[in-house]
Amino acid sequence: MRIPSTQALRALDSFARHGSVWRAADELHLTRSAVSHQLRLLERDLGFDLLERIGKGVALTPRGQRYASDVRKALTVLGDAVTRDAGTGVGGSFAVSCTPGFASLFLCTHIGEFRQMYPDVALRILTPRRLDDVSNAEADAFIAFGVGNWPNRMAELLCEISFTPLCSPTLLNKVGGFSKPADVLRANLLHLDDTEDWARWLALSKVENPDTEGGIFFSDMNLVFSAAIAGQGIAMGDELTSRRALSEGRLVRPFDIAIKSPRSYFLVSEHAKASHPVLDAFAGWLRSKLSENRIQPY
Repeated sequence: MRIPSTQALRALDSFARHGSVWRAADELHLTRSAVSHQLRLLERDLGFDLLERIGKGVALTPRGQRYASDVRKALTVLGDAVTRDAGTGVGGSFAVSCTPGFASLFLCTHIGEFRQMYPDVALRILTPRRLDDVSNAEADAFIAFGVGNWPNRMAELLCEISFTPLCSPTLLNKVGGFSKPADVLRANLLHLDDTEDWARWLALSKVENPDTEGGIFFSDMNLVFSAAIAGQGIAMGDELTSRRALSEGRLVRPFDIAIKSPRSYFLVSEHAKASHPVLDAFAGWLRSKLSENRIQPY
């Protein structure tokens, strides 16, 4: 049985109660386009129409109204379960070391929910110097980006990713669009640390003798995306970190070609902390959020 995204179900519930996309967006602290995107995804997953156009607006179809009513009941049950289980005794301090991109572009957009579920946990989010670094003695767990080789540690695969070029609509208009892969060389290539991802994508796209060294290098994915959104160049991005910017139209994907990264996101911890109750709670919550968002390679 395939269960739709909780975020999409919340968007439907809010739209059903308020009767407008902009009020639902305000309640959920999302943009209107993000709410509309969630509703379209939900229609696609369900295989039937939830909305119908009436004049200049939209409304729920009769079937959509019935489904929204069922969703409201289900969300109420889940909310009651959270309230009942909030006092389960899971508490104490817990520190997670997380790569900056994952932390700011995914984890920090959801972490309030974990706090609501486990109010007795004093949670700290740390960032490492390297994406695969799991050496911080202050951290109880690590969300690391690597090949999965951390000796004497437990490593659980969270998600695999693929990279593809991303740029702002402003840049796309400025350069007159990209008709073929080699056209990306007309813009600044934005790199995270090194040229590896761009070199692999250009090779897969059969671009001959590309010069990848003339781009701009950054040490943080947030800086790469900030430059791309500002129209300063074209970046290599993945679905996990770029989803929000894409759904809001701040970034666009000019090509369908993507390269699978040799590295993935892992939840890493010491074997001695395997029975840590907060680690178990955090790992379960994180799996659930990634499943809801269906983070899949391009």
